[in-house]
Amino acid sequence: MQDLLRSLPKVDEVLNDEETKEYISQVGREPVVEAIRQAIDSIRQEIVNEKLSIDVRSAVKAKIKASLSDLERFSLQRVINGTGIVLHTNLGRARLSAEAIERVVEVAANYSNLEYDLESAARGSRYVHVEDLLKKITKAEDALVVNNNAAAVLLALNTLAKGGEAIVSRGQLIEIGGSFRIPDVMEQSGCILKEVGTTNKTHLEDYENAINENTTALLRVHTSNYKILGFTKEVSTEDMSALGLKYNLPVIEDLGSGMIINPAKLNLSYEPTVAEVIAQGADIVTFSGDKLLGGPQAGIIVGKKEYIELMKKNHLNRALRIDKMTLAALEATLKQYLDLEKAFRSIPIIKMLALTKKELVERADRVISQLMGELDDKADVSKVSLQGQVGGGALPLDKTDSFGIAIVPNCMSVSEYESKLRADKLPVIGRIEDNQFLIDLRTVDPEEEELLIETLIRPFVGE
Repeated sequence: MQDLLRSLPKVDEVLNDEETKEYISQVGREPVVEAIRQAIDSIRQEIVNEKLSIDVRSAVKAKIKASLSDLERFSLQRVINGTGIVLHTNLGRARLSAEAIERVVEVAANYSNLEYDLESAARGSRYVHVEDLLKKITKAEDALVVNNNAAAVLLALNTLAKGGEAIVSRGQLIEIGGSFRIPDVMEQSGCILKEVGTTNKTHLEDYENAINENTTALLRVHTSNYKILGFTKEVSTEDMSALGLKYNLPVIEDLGSGMIINPAKLNLSYEPTVAEVIAQGADIVTFSGDKLLGGPQAGIIVGKKEYIELMKKNHLNRALRIDKMTLAALEATLKQYLDLEKAFRSIPIIKMLALTKKELVERADRVISQLMGELDDKADVSKVSLQGQVGGGALPLDKTDSFGIAIVPNCMSVSEYESKLRADKLPVIGRIEDNQFLIDLRTVDPEEEELLIETLIRPFVGE
């Protein structure tokens, strides 16, 4: 043991090694020095615990390399989504269009007129860059954008209902991703939650009977994250808006997913578009930017100008505002909706949802042909019919008829294969069913196919 301990290299000695100098040029001196010290300490402990008996210097070098490899790798990294879930919340929801990405790069790399009016040479508003687009697309009087839809609901309630009672149906007191609950958002906004009706049935008179001198708003939460089926009843936006008008109360509708295109054009079940809800009389409508809209994460608020103006002046708005890169991506996304044909060609989630079974079968044949030529007898590869999901809490009952590939390794277990794919330098995320590893090609971009094939092969060739 003493001989092994004496053979441990000194820090300066390792620093003079040519391989170490290369590490320093890549990540800097301080991280390398720290990695060397940790490696030497770790190997020393292994010797003391009699877990290492030979080749001390090689062991130290291996520890350093492993440590610096982890340092070089970004925590937030690209993955290939083979799950078939188009709006996969854990995988970043909506993919941005090429135009949106181009605008983000342009704005992020340069100065911009974020809050500068080029005509008057005076301070401007960051919201003007998307206001007119949102008004055209939704037919609303005014618009405002914050950092996500929960923030949009929070700001709307804090501005219009703080200190009073906001009436909401018990059947709409939902929990969304990450354990965020509508009642908690309402509490944080400073308003008092007034529940009416029952879980499955709420009538117009339930709302009207609850209205009193303390009532400040009526809240309607659209069931985009869930469905109550069977013996049910809910009040329509139209009826709620008439009630709000009667008692001079703002009607706030949390639409959630924010459909812009008629879902029938994507072979999806009915989901009201934002423009429809505005036309039905809602005073304020909130929705997400990175769900069915297909843009960046944002909370979009559209509706009556008098209410939006109040929200813009609310000091909470500054804490919830979006940055220049989000605005750049959102503006580019919204511009594509001015021409629906362009939206179908350019916005990734729209393109994915619009894919036909025939297109997916052809792609599956192409991928399988290349895989079989590389894998030979290392795995069985076949074409398979699948069902995917819209995801992101949107259209919870909708399944997308899809197609993809199934892989059964012959030299390792399916779970081991799946684990290797997740650990790859370009992770592939799929699912295991009936002892097969499945890739749904609906959520794999055609331009990713070559990269997908390379990654699917790597576990078999030991790269």
